[in-house]
Amino acid sequence: MLLRIALAIVDVMPLSVAEGFARFLADIYCELNVKRRQVAIDNIKRSGIAEDDDETRRIARDSFRHFAVLIIESIKSDRFFDKENWRDKVEMDIPEETMELLKKPGQGILLVSGHLGNWEVAAQLLSYLKPVMAITRDMNNPYSNNLILKRKSRERLTLTPKHSADGGRFLNVLRNGEVLALLNDQYARDRGMKVDFFGSPAETHTAVAMLHFITKAPICFGYCVRTGSMSFKFKATKPMVFKPTGDRNADTRAVLESLNRELEAAIREYPEQYLWAHRRWK
Repeated sequence: MLLRIALAIVDVMPLSVAEGFARFLADIYCELNVKRRQVAIDNIKRSGIAEDDDETRRIARDSFRHFAVLIIESIKSDRFFDKENWRDKVEMDIPEETMELLKKPGQGILLVSGHLGNWEVAAQLLSYLKPVMAITRDMNNPYSNNLILKRKSRERLTLTPKHSADGGRFLNVLRNGEVLALLNDQYARDRGMKVDFFGSPAETHTAVAMLHFITKAPICFGYCVRTGSMSFKFKATKPMVFKPTGDRNADTRAVLESLNRELEAAIREYPEQYLWAHRRWK
């Protein structure tokens, strides 16, 4: 009920007011949640993005603000974007080779990103070019989870909770010529491979590499960063295709290292728009 009330309030708020209120709440949360703030600060220092304490704290604070505004953008995006006008409001920085794949019927694509920019708006925008299946995390409250999933559901965008997703469905998405969107910077516990991220080993999910070698679907790294109020730039790499050598571990590592390098470069360019507060290293 509280979530319904909050959504109703945000819906009627002008965008600028909602964004300002979100930043205000983010500042309060950053001050009060000492543990989460310290995680963000430690991660920024560990990455080498900033060594000066004042700069580190500034990036951490701006990261909390960014995430708060991301929520507002995701709630209100349907009122600003549709399949007719989105190109006028979003700057596209996509290589010609990648755009050709997005336009090619029957061509599946593995789109890999991280918690950088607005990944939810990115999936929405991409679905205007080709149907997208995106992997999500369930909210703890099942009623809230169902409410949010209903608001986010769109004609060409399918959301699948990661704990209920199965490999066969992923294979079908790629074989049907759609986009499978994955965020590959979450801690993989004991189900991943230790791969350097900003010079420190981080447990990294291997699913993208396995899907790539099974389906031969090309991999593209992409992300959507904020350039202004409800304004974005969508950036993507050229398609990546890795030739298997017969050494499964080495082949998997090659894929994951390449993707981590792309993510690192993007984070260095937009450090304030990365979710530093999640525990990438454990």
